[in-house]
Amino acid sequence: MANEKRPENMERITTPALAEAFIEAEIAKVRAQVGNKKVLLALSGGVDSSVVAALLIKAIGKQLICVHVNHGLMRKNESENVIEVFKNGLNANLIYVDATDRFLNLLAGVSDPESKRKIIGKEFIEVFADEARKLEGVEFLAQGTIYPDILESIKAAEGKKAVKSHHNVGGLPEDLKFSLVEPIKLLFKDEVRVVGEALGLPHAMVYRQPFPGPGLGVRCLGAITRDRLAALREADAILRDEFDKCGLAEKVWQYFVVIPDIKSVGVKDDSRYEGWPAILRAVNTKDAMTATIEPIPYDVLARITARITGEVEGINRVLYDITPKPTGTIEWE
Repeated sequence: MANEKRPENMERITTPALAEAFIEAEIAKVRAQVGNKKVLLALSGGVDSSVVAALLIKAIGKQLICVHVNHGLMRKNESENVIEVFKNGLNANLIYVDATDRFLNLLAGVSDPESKRKIIGKEFIEVFADEARKLEGVEFLAQGTIYPDILESIKAAEGKKAVKSHHNVGGLPEDLKFSLVEPIKLLFKDEVRVVGEALGLPHAMVYRQPFPGPGLGVRCLGAITRDRLAALREADAILRDEFDKCGLAEKVWQYFVVIPDIKSVGVKDDSRYEGWPAILRAVNTKDAMTATIEPIPYDVLARITARITGEVEGINRVLYDITPKPTGTIEWE
């Protein structure tokens, strides 16, 4: 389990020179740890896993095997984009695994957020183990763990309750057979981005919107159903499309939709229509430990509302969450 404390005298990585020094130091550590063995990496296509992939490719080349798991909880066209960018664009050694049914069957009827996170985390490890059995010399599992994951997952010595577990920290099973490679586990999100640019990753990739490891599983609140998950995926795509059009995509650190497992009465085609609410959230932060709300102009909210309620089956209301962190967390679960 990743539970190291960040050294008090560790300088924050804010410049290319500091990033280069960090990269060189981590390359040396990885080579010493891994030797000639192979490493599996969960490549979601998000900032953290992308930076880890670029760093490890630089350190160990083809010894790195990237595994992209489609757990059925991805955003619209997410897996297709990951394959295009990493396999075709970056020439990564990429294995694609469609495990949609495997994950959703395990999650059926599970409403507790911690249980969902741990099921998803455990199943990720099982998927990697299945892939590892097909390969020779794999002894390591690389992860895009960053420092806020550790801080939010581990109960502090003074007895504070953990905010939540993360699939790459608290959700790891006791009998994990892989040794972990986590080169950015002591970095905050803003530092990860500086390192990513120093590694030569495209700017759009480095500043890509964060996406949680459990994916839409923690935005489809309560027990996940396929129809509500499909509605969430479409509503999220509309939000992202409208933010792109109005210029908010580059301005807002993270923006997304959550859909709770509740229904209210609405009207559609002059008839009673029971549907779910879609809740919009848009926040800004530097280190993911605190977050402020990004105001969405009313005309943009109106367009998003009209599109979601008009285009997405099952949704009859759109709500806007304006709670900062604290007291809210960035995600709802």
